[in-house]
Amino acid sequence: MTTEDFKRIADTVPRQPGVYRFIDAEDRILYVGKAKTLRNRVASYFGDRKDRLNRTRVMVKNASRLEFTIVETEADALLLENALIKTHQPRYNVNLKDDKNYSYICIKNERFPRVFITREVRRDGSYYFGPYTSKGRLKIILDLVKTLFPLRTCNLNLSPENIAEGKFKVCLEYHIKNCEGPCVGEESEASYNEKIEQVKNILKGNFAEVKRHFQGEMERLAEDLEFERAQLIAEKLKAFEKYQSKSTIVSTSIRDLDVFGLAIDEKEAYLNYIKIVNGAVIHTHTQEIEMNLDDDAESLLSYAIPELRERFNSIAPEVILADEIDLSGVEASITVPKIGDKKKLLELSEKNAKYMLLQRKKQRISHANRQTPAERILRQMQGDLQMDELPMHIECFDNSNIQGSNPASACVVFKNAKPSKKDYRHYNIKTVVGPDDFASMKEVVHRRYRRLMDEGEPLPQLVIIDGGKGQLSHAMESIDLLGLRGKMTVVGIAKRLEEIYFPDDPVPLHINKKSESLRIIQQARDEAHRFSLRHHRNKRSKGMIQTELTNIPGVGEKTVQKLISHFGSTKKVKNALASEIAEVTNLSTAKRVLEYFRRQEVAAGEVPKDRG
Repeated sequence: MTTEDFKRIADTVPRQPGVYRFIDAEDRILYVGKAKTLRNRVASYFGDRKDRLNRTRVMVKNASRLEFTIVETEADALLLENALIKTHQPRYNVNLKDDKNYSYICIKNERFPRVFITREVRRDGSYYFGPYTSKGRLKIILDLVKTLFPLRTCNLNLSPENIAEGKFKVCLEYHIKNCEGPCVGEESEASYNEKIEQVKNILKGNFAEVKRHFQGEMERLAEDLEFERAQLIAEKLKAFEKYQSKSTIVSTSIRDLDVFGLAIDEKEAYLNYIKIVNGAVIHTHTQEIEMNLDDDAESLLSYAIPELRERFNSIAPEVILADEIDLSGVEASITVPKIGDKKKLLELSEKNAKYMLLQRKKQRISHANRQTPAERILRQMQGDLQMDELPMHIECFDNSNIQGSNPASACVVFKNAKPSKKDYRHYNIKTVVGPDDFASMKEVVHRRYRRLMDEGEPLPQLVIIDGGKGQLSHAMESIDLLGLRGKMTVVGIAKRLEEIYFPDDPVPLHINKKSESLRIIQQARDEAHRFSLRHHRNKRSKGMIQTELTNIPGVGEKTVQKLISHFGSTKKVKNALASEIAEVTNLSTAKRVLEYFRRQEVAAGEVPKDRG
């Protein structure tokens, strides 16, 4: 990736916590990094920084694209980074390719459970809370728990039989009030388990009762003038409240899951996929989906989920979705969570999908706001002609005839300020006799827009009539007859002074000769004249050829067409041998044709050619 590549996508990179991934052309992850603010961190890889390591420059150069995943907190970004590095082992994350595990608080599955810190999560029925990215804060939390609820720290087997037989003695922890002596029967199992439930509530973030307990304890200590102890409890509570112990990135309460979050609007949809193995997020991917007119959320998910599971080799037995749908062919149960870890994962997935959808909309708006040269010209034309709409579709008409013979007209079309030659049309005048440009213009304009209306085709925003007030007024007669006045802007352009005339306005508009909008009008006028003249010349040439051959007695129009089609011109027919003409028609027709040209030569004083 280059700096220019990043500038093109910079607006799509969020200013939120998350993880970014540099990926090469073969879809291999080169590097995984975390950030408190993704855009700021990713931007640091581009530009002209002198202190950037050569290894980093090579990594960025080899990357073909950038992907990112949004998370809720910086701690979650750290956890997701760790999980992705362990799973994918990116080439440029050499310093993080270790077996580092984050810490948990474990409530052991045993009689009189112990509460302690561990890095290893076992499926033995114990409760695990975390992971915690800061071991210092973790010790503060555990110390606070022990201050509030004295618990045992020994690993003795406190079975009813052992306690009844008096196998144990109290230790130092009992004497310094850190344990209430369950090993010698001085604390009942029910009382101990009640404290354990309170510890679980604290670790789950259920602070209401605990806060009341803290407040009462601090007030009691203050009344007893034990301000230092009260301040100590206040500080521990503050530290505890600031730390989010529950992560959406790594969970001990779930195993293998596929989570799909969908964001959808009228034209497009984005589906975010989070793959979870053994409670840890190991892959995230956001897929853009093209929508058809009849697509809804269920049809999109039914199509995309099997494809994504197959692409990322998922065999997870459970799929998390926002709504219950039928996923035929997917060997997994569907869960629609309302609360808990699975609900948080679903919300995280939906957040990433919605972000991509929002950024796509912003890109479209930004692109629309960037004017192309054609758009700039058309906006200038809109202002010059005082039009209500941008003239994206322009049509121009012109007539051609010489001394009233072979009258022809043409309509050329410009779209987005460029000729659209596939939409050009030429017309043979049908209802006008003689050289009447005004009537010809009236006929052609009527025929053009009558047909567009009948076929339900869109009308142009601007119609240009080549000619002055006369041609324009006759064109407007057809426009009025069709009820189209006011639905299109119609102007005439006079050739001599390049004046622009409007209907019912005797004073012409003079556009600056250097104006780009006038150049487009002139280009349309010249293109209409060229196209019309070409059609007129074709008609005239065809008429001349047909007139000379059809003057031959006994030679009909179809025979003339055969001869012209075979020989290519009248001159070649004239120079052909009788046998050659007979091959196309018959011998008697060949004799008539040759006799006709022989008489012409005699009349002109020429020596007749031998064409036998």
